[in-house]
Amino acid sequence: MKTIHVVSDREYDVMVGCHWRDELSKALQGRDKAAVIVSSLMREQVGQLPSLDCEIFYFEVPDGEAGKSTKVLLQIWDWLGASGFTRSDVIIGVGGGAVTDLAGYAAASWLRGIDWIAIPTTVAGMVDAAIGGKTAINSEYGKNLIGAFYSPTSVLIDPLWLQTLSDRDFAAGLAEVVKTGFIADAKILELIEGKDVSTLRKSEEIVSELIVRSVQVKAAVVSEDFKESFAREALNYGHTLGHAIERDSKYQLRHGECVSIGMIFMAHLQYNLGMMTSIVRDQHVSILKSLGLPISYRRDAWPTLLGAMSLDKKTRGSALRFVTLDGLGSTSRLENPSADDLYNAYLEVSS
Repeated sequence: MKTIHVVSDREYDVMVGCHWRDELSKALQGRDKAAVIVSSLMREQVGQLPSLDCEIFYFEVPDGEAGKSTKVLLQIWDWLGASGFTRSDVIIGVGGGAVTDLAGYAAASWLRGIDWIAIPTTVAGMVDAAIGGKTAINSEYGKNLIGAFYSPTSVLIDPLWLQTLSDRDFAAGLAEVVKTGFIADAKILELIEGKDVSTLRKSEEIVSELIVRSVQVKAAVVSEDFKESFAREALNYGHTLGHAIERDSKYQLRHGECVSIGMIFMAHLQYNLGMMTSIVRDQHVSILKSLGLPISYRRDAWPTLLGAMSLDKKTRGSALRFVTLDGLGSTSRLENPSADDLYNAYLEVSS
């Protein structure tokens, strides 16, 4: 097991390679009540947890982004109130990034903040969503527009959960891993380059190293800049267009699939502006394509996507801001590129 320490609004450990039931039992000692927030599809796999002296409640929510709504959050608040949850109790989010986002925001908002534990069950959840304390639900106007910075007390990463994922979901999570490779750790790209999802899944050693390295990148960034003043924005490489596509697709595309398209868009935008070499641009395409991730989207969606990007959290006033690469492992920002430059880059990723 590899333990990675995070220092932000609170100090906590990310335990990579642990047995989640064992670690959770330790974490629940001395607690009166625990609320397990889990999607309906995952409820059976979670089963019944040993209660010890802790009373455990199970709150089932819709799967995926459908669970990240004000309606579901209101229901959770009612459940917590009816069950008598106090500040000494704990919320546990078991699932993908959507569930840990929701569980974290429920914890942040109940009684102005109670403890919560993240147990991510997807690649994206393990390397991104469950770490760093960004908790949120969605608005009709965009993804993650309602939220808070509120860290968990621990993150329990059990690799056995990866066996439950389809190749599509596994690949979608790897998009976030590839992102960390481009923005901070080029060794990640070396480990992935030239491999497809099937090949990667056969190597537990490589998958474990990819997860550890990605978590280390995120832990370092959020420890330096918890509330996304500047440095933490690097973690959103490819996300500005990605979030817009995610919403436009009505969440039929996975988050990582949208980020994949967003990174390809950024590669073309930077190349067209003389900010990236053709070698690095083509590296984006080859790696993401070899993983079976989408690298294009509908051309006629551009006006809608452009409007959605104006609500991105990195936008300042009317100026769009994009995370860019100075080179492998180093990032900068591009502010307010022209409409023509944006459209020309989108033409490269649309059909």
